[in-house]
Amino acid sequence: MPGIRYRFCRLFAASVLAGASLFTGPPELTAARRDEPAAATVRKAAIIIDDLGNNMKGTDEILDLPFPITAAVMPFLPSSHSDAEKAFGKGHDVIVHLPMEPRSGRKSWLGPGVISTDLSDDEVRKRVNAAIDDIPHAIGVNNHMGSKATADERVMRLVMEVLHERGLFFLDSHTNYRSIACREAKKAGVLCLENHLFLDDIHTKSKVTQQIQLIGAHSKAHQPCIAIGHVGAKGEITASALRDTVPRLKDTLSFVKLSELYKPPAPETAP
Repeated sequence: MPGIRYRFCRLFAASVLAGASLFTGPPELTAARRDEPAAATVRKAAIIIDDLGNNMKGTDEILDLPFPITAAVMPFLPSSHSDAEKAFGKGHDVIVHLPMEPRSGRKSWLGPGVISTDLSDDEVRKRVNAAIDDIPHAIGVNNHMGSKATADERVMRLVMEVLHERGLFFLDSHTNYRSIACREAKKAGVLCLENHLFLDDIHTKSKVTQQIQLIGAHSKAHQPCIAIGHVGAKGEITASALRDTVPRLKDTLSFVKLSELYKPPAPETAP
């Protein structure tokens, strides 16, 4: 009996080892798999730069960045056309940075063609269409200010109806947590994207750099993550911080244009 048990144990051990080799593969391959680092997850992020169109400081520096951005250009201003053309020529996306009525502040701060809650339905439609027509290569619209207008159901419904007719998307800048822009966009069949982070509310390079680095944290909860910066008084600082910081994030974040975050509608074909 001891001999039988001994032979049985040897056979059992051999079968276990044979089975293990089937599951683990040759030792050199098993070791190689153990040594392989886990593949890093690269998440998408998009940076939008607001307030182009008025020969603002930092415009050239922003448009010369070596990675894609989306240029939000205000209509009816001295460099609206040229800034849109420059951005498009450098491979960036272009959207209309549409002035909208805030809850407080002067209308004179908003530029021409502001969308306000006291306008008639026809006037809202007229102004939205005119703004789109004024910015070449525009594929979407976002709001400049607009904390009051984006909370107004009638105004947002009219804006989204025009965007649906024109085949454009809307980016809610989120200047107001009461915004109903995306709700009305959904009703109208318009794609609505949302801003998650402002980069340059505080005009120091260290703070802007810190905000850019926060994109990585935000992208874990919001995928893709969208962040907004500006030209103007803070433009050169923002451009410098982006140029220095974004390349260091390339292992975990892929910075893309807004058009890479959605599938645009197919162009209309002639009958």
